[in-house]
Amino acid sequence: MYSAISGLRTHQTMLDVTANNLANVNTVGYKASRTTFKDQLQQTLYGGSAEGPNTGGTNAAQIGLGVQLGSVDAVMGAGSLQNTGNPLDVAIQGDGFFRVGLGDPSTTPPTMPTEMNYTRAGNFVRNDQGYLTTPEGYYVMGRDTTTTPATDQYIQIPSGATGVAVGTDGSVTYVPGGGGNRTTAGTIGLAKFPNDEGLLRLSGNRWAAHPAAGTEIVGVPDGSTFGQTIGGTLEMSNVDLASEFTNMIVAQRGFQANSRVISTVDQMLQDLVNLKN
Repeated sequence: MYSAISGLRTHQTMLDVTANNLANVNTVGYKASRTTFKDQLQQTLYGGSAEGPNTGGTNAAQIGLGVQLGSVDAVMGAGSLQNTGNPLDVAIQGDGFFRVGLGDPSTTPPTMPTEMNYTRAGNFVRNDQGYLTTPEGYYVMGRDTTTTPATDQYIQIPSGATGVAVGTDGSVTYVPGGGGNRTTAGTIGLAKFPNDEGLLRLSGNRWAAHPAAGTEIVGVPDGSTFGQTIGGTLEMSNVDLASEFTNMIVAQRGFQANSRVISTVDQMLQDLVNLKN
């Protein structure tokens, strides 16, 4: 009975993960999750023995004591790209992450974020001061490559600017409101990790650094190491509906089978109780 109970728990977790994936099928930059199981302790009825003078040896007899959750892994494959035509929508073609954080660009010198978050959702907007932010108000961090070493910077597009565009190298350019040559507001910075599956999920399509992910590597779009940026485009969720519906059926049947075991054990116990009658 307790083995079946462990099966109910883990299949419920599998269904929870599947439901969350389906709920985020249209979430920009969302990365799907998957569950794996592993068996629990084994009860050894008798041990095995090696070959002897008069016997060929025997194998151990063990009964499993149930199942437990092995892992909930992030599937970090790229989602499909969708052309939106919005110049502030940016997709990454490659392995990098946008760097976003909470700071204060109005101070002198600007106060940089103390803790950086990471996202693949490039549906950016301009705030009332013209700074490039996420819809939740996190500043999109640029990278000033003219300094040695390169430093972080805020990306500000002046009021009245027209013709805003994001290049494949991450450069954010615009035409001044009064006319003139195209001007660069900054270059979007990207980050990579040795193990991006070790990042911690946060709300709002954001991830947080974690020792399991390794040390952050910061750079700018280069077409190879960090990938390249594509303006007017968004990376959509990488949820595979066909796989998720299959997983949902498997989780449901696994839950149903373990429920049947509990019902069977209950009937056996009822028969034992009725023996005295």
